[in-house]
Amino acid sequence: MPGPKRTGPLIVKLLGINVLIIGFVIVAVWLSIDYLAAGYFSELMEIYHIDPEASHTMFLHAAHRYMIWASVGALVLAALFCFLLMRRVLTPLSLMTRASLGMASGDYSQRVPVHSRDEIGQLAAAFNHMADGLQHLERQRTQLMIDVAHELKTPLTNIKGYLEALVDGVLPPSRKNFELLQEETQRLVQLVENILRLARAEAASKTLFKEALALAPLIEKALAGFRFQFQQRSLRVNLNIRPTDISLWADPRMMGQVLRNLMENAAHYTPTEEVFTIQVTQSAGAVHLRFSNPCRSLTQEDLPLLFERFYRSEKSRSRQFGGAGIGLAIVKELVQAHDGSIAAELDGGQFTIQITLPQAQQF
Repeated sequence: MPGPKRTGPLIVKLLGINVLIIGFVIVAVWLSIDYLAAGYFSELMEIYHIDPEASHTMFLHAAHRYMIWASVGALVLAALFCFLLMRRVLTPLSLMTRASLGMASGDYSQRVPVHSRDEIGQLAAAFNHMADGLQHLERQRTQLMIDVAHELKTPLTNIKGYLEALVDGVLPPSRKNFELLQEETQRLVQLVENILRLARAEAASKTLFKEALALAPLIEKALAGFRFQFQQRSLRVNLNIRPTDISLWADPRMMGQVLRNLMENAAHYTPTEEVFTIQVTQSAGAVHLRFSNPCRSLTQEDLPLLFERFYRSEKSRSRQFGGAGIGLAIVKELVQAHDGSIAAELDGGQFTIQITLPQAQQF
């Protein structure tokens, strides 16, 4: 398929259009003088009994001479002012073209200056906003690759070490050693599954199947799945839903994932023999969920990072006990995919995650 025909820079084409318009005006004025003004001039000379032939010729020569000089001056000034004005207008477009080429080669730091609030200025601002988003996505992609490589390195290194020790005869091929290998393999599989869940959560906004969803049964179902873990750690659950018939406009499967991740987080980090509180309220068009539990390992500095991938507040915890730090990141992605918001707060040792989601419309 042939590419677009190149017809020169845009500024040349715009100048050509303006020159053609000015030229058309000059021709129209020239013809008007020859066929209208000259006729009126001849009639005026006859009224005053002046020879119209010589006066007519003299009038036309003078009018044409001044028309030529005026036209040349008008063309030069018009071309100059048009060039300066169009260059001012088109310079941001040229800058955006160069910045686009730079971004296409992988340099996402490209930006264009915004000098006005007109359409060109709005386009430049939109371009910079797009560049900010692409740069943020690139940083996320790079950081994700680094984090994934780091998280996979530990279990793979452990498996490699066990296998080398078994091959060299340093460790005997006993049931205990094979169980250790199985544990490391299972941890690796779990990490990969968590990463896949995170990727699906980030793409969830395009695959949601929303419906009016009764919230109380969904929370009770999620709690039932963690009842045994709560009992093992002597955790008490305080569930408060007012009113009890609150409904969400949400995807049941994705919202179930949100609740399970929050229950798992509470089961891991709530101190033994403490209370885990779930409070649900509603306001105009919104449902508010608060998940609260005492937490001794968090600080105020941790709060802005809790929803980042692979972040764990307890740096001393191993992945075996502390998880991969993906659960709350998945929660954040899924909540935002539902047009909701999520925030964390710490007050007097009480850690709270607050989620706001759209309420199902009542008909």
